[in-house]
Amino acid sequence: MTEQDEVFLSRARAESLLSRMRAMEQAVAEIGTTLDETRTCRELAAFLVRFLGGSVTVDLYAEQGVRARRAATARASEPTPPAGARTDTLTAALAVTDDDEPLGVVTATRAGATPFTFDESAALHHATRLAARHIGHARRLAATENTALHLQRALVAEPGRPHPNLETAGGYLPVGHHTLVGGDWFETVRLHFGRTLLVVGDVMGHGLDAAVDMNAYRTALREVAATDLPPHRVLRHLDSVVAEDDLRRPATCLLVRVDPARGTATFASAGHLPPVVFGADGSAELVDLPVGPPLGTGVGGYEPVTRPLAPAETLLLFTDGLVERRGEDIDASLARLASLRLPPDPGPEQVVDAVLHRLDAHRAEDDVAVLAARVRARQA
Repeated sequence: MTEQDEVFLSRARAESLLSRMRAMEQAVAEIGTTLDETRTCRELAAFLVRFLGGSVTVDLYAEQGVRARRAATARASEPTPPAGARTDTLTAALAVTDDDEPLGVVTATRAGATPFTFDESAALHHATRLAARHIGHARRLAATENTALHLQRALVAEPGRPHPNLETAGGYLPVGHHTLVGGDWFETVRLHFGRTLLVVGDVMGHGLDAAVDMNAYRTALREVAATDLPPHRVLRHLDSVVAEDDLRRPATCLLVRVDPARGTATFASAGHLPPVVFGADGSAELVDLPVGPPLGTGVGGYEPVTRPLAPAETLLLFTDGLVERRGEDIDASLARLASLRLPPDPGPEQVVDAVLHRLDAHRAEDDVAVLAARVRARQA
């Protein structure tokens, strides 16, 4: 081989390497722009057709052993090849490595042209592995979301049953479809002498870890509440227990012990927003409470407040997602809730439905948990 031939070959290799690098850069920029696996497949097909020409199909398996579905198809706008023209085909498993179970299959076909080159084959496999990584990540994230959401809904959907002398209604709304759920929860605990403890809490953060911590708080609270301590001492004990676990996330919590026989409610707050009482005329009033530190700090300092609670009044506990809005002062957020006027004599279910609707909670920026309660009027 002459020196001139060696120079030519070296330049050809350099140009080939540069072309592959540019293709990889384009693939990174264009494939996997969202968590939608179908869109990722379409982006993959569009990129490959632009780079290879011909046509590309992407088939996805929903799960192993199940027939693949056609997720994307793309075709270059090229002249129709003459009949009998040679057809070349490239296939690649939609997997990050050769040892992974494939998520699908990518097929590139080109007719009436030169066979696929080594560089084109390398680009196809690189883009396919990139798409597989994005699809795998999206599926793992979706599985985590699904686990957390089912855990959260299972926990908040079946709180303990209050005494028959108390009507209750609750609701839970996770924020968004692709946002991990947080640690919001509500609970009712039966106590002695016909009393019921109402609970609403919010573990800081989102995701499966927050939901697991929420379950731990809820379990610990049930155990402490069973001792029939007053609400502020329940918070104090729970705070000291949680503070000993460095891995546990802090949480806010509001407790209300309702005593229908005496017509009273005793409140204690650990960094939580105050509840609202709706009167018989549908007007709302924020309950003025001293607010202690969140649970898990070990500081303590919780104080009780007792006020009358008539059968005509409905109490509403909630997490901050119900009222907080980005860029708005919390006092303005609470004032908006307190300004609500519901139809006369609103019961717990009516209060929950109306408040979620009036405050547009289905489009809130954070998870929302609400719990409403009203003392049943005694039969004459």
